[in-house]
Amino acid sequence: MVGSSHEALHRIFQKDPALLTRALQSVLHIPFPEPREFAAMNVDLTEIEPVERRVDTLLRAETDEGAYLLVVESQGKPDERKRGSWPYYLSYLHEKYRCEPVLIVTTQSSATARWAAEPIHLGVRGCPSLTVRPFVLGPDNVPVITDEREAERDVPLAVLSAMTHGRGSQAPAILESLAAALRTIDADSAAVFVQFVDSCLADPQAQQMWRDLMTAIQYFWRHPLAEQVREEGREEGREEGRAQERAESVLRNLQWRQIDVPDAVRERVLSSTDMDELGAWLERSYQVSDAWELFAEGP
Repeated sequence: MVGSSHEALHRIFQKDPALLTRALQSVLHIPFPEPREFAAMNVDLTEIEPVERRVDTLLRAETDEGAYLLVVESQGKPDERKRGSWPYYLSYLHEKYRCEPVLIVTTQSSATARWAAEPIHLGVRGCPSLTVRPFVLGPDNVPVITDEREAERDVPLAVLSAMTHGRGSQAPAILESLAAALRTIDADSAAVFVQFVDSCLADPQAQQMWRDLMTAIQYFWRHPLAEQVREEGREEGREEGRAQERAESVLRNLQWRQIDVPDAVRERVLSSTDMDELGAWLERSYQVSDAWELFAEGP
């Protein structure tokens, strides 16, 4: 089970290695050759026992131009120690495997992305013996995918978009489009992606919205994370408690989407104890432009 955004931001590329090369090509505009196959590799770069060095994710990509080693590092904040360890990683891997190493840093922070993208120069100032230029995937270059069809065309990229941008005013549209796209892939893969996104949503409102969406399409409940939420639900106890929580989710979604909620609408939603009715209103709360449209008859 993925328990943090740090883990999710690099393990998504273990789940779909091709996403990494697509990101290099289409997001960072790097002429990376098309891989024929990928292989996961040991992330332990320790040479002598007292000094332990590990990368987050390490993949070997076989291309017509030869093999590349794709080193993925998830970075939450600037860490000056990385200015020394990243060059070591690349040099060590090149010496050990005789393949070209490529360093990719993933982050949810624009400030961290700017820091990570700064070239690392080792040697004489102005005439370094070694220069390392990390490639960075972050909020400033990962696309914001809010269109359902675009999300369906590349679900892993839509997942990365949600993991990177899942906060602020655009979060509802990003999460809604991804939720719809997840219906188009196999349930096991979708469940893994659901967990990645859930781990990266630092905004409590965004995370609650995501869990509401996933509850509606059941993928969420296939993962261990769901057991925690089910336990929370059991603590609430009775059926009316669950109905009240669902009613509050409806109103919370409308408020978050900046849709005015008249008192009459609020009272009608909060007074309902029909879970099916509340479920229908919950789904509509992600799409309506007027609160009264919750109660519209028909599909």
